Amino acid sequence: MQRSRRQLLADATTLAAAAALPGMARASAAPPEVAARWPAARLQGQGRLRFLGLHVYDARLWAPAVVDADRWWSSPLALELQYARRLVGRLIAERSIEEMRRQQPIAAERADDWLAAMSELFPDVAGGDRLCGVLLPGEAARFYFNGKPRGELRDPDFARLFFGIWLAPETSEPALRGQLLGMAPR
Repeated sequence: MQRSRRQLLADATTLAAAAALPGMARASAAPPEVAARWPAARLQGQGRLRFLGLHVYDARLWAPAVVDADRWWSSPLALELQYARRLVGRLIAERSIEEMRRQQPIAAERADDWLAAMSELFPDVAGGDRLCGVLLPGEAARFYFNGKPRGELRDPDFARLFFGIWLAPETSEPALRGQLLGMAPR
């Protein structure tokens, strides 16, 4: 049976989309550190961060229940970042503080404490490495590197602002926020 031009175009579009996000379309099982905490965790959304056209990481939002975009900070969730390139942990921590300050001012001493903690928690990464953060609402943020525990910061303000880097309306990457939260483009 000969395929129509429309069918061929649809197949080509599907293949191109899959090729554009290698590994992303197949990410249906929660990472072990998430599945151990929430066996029924589901993928809410995923997206890719590019900077100046360079692929930095793929992001996936996992949760035991649907995360409401207007109240994301009150939901248990996990954000998984799979890096596409080498980055220095200290620079990841510094950029995190900058992005957290987009949401609200942070006192210098508190920012210094959080920076020191993140510098310990975030190792240098290479292509294929995964960092996963788990939001424990009103309590803490717990971190994993390639599935192994790195530690946690027991500060609800830190946890809210840290995950707000991706999920708060003030994010520097609103399109990625929409993809993670499963929101329709506006």
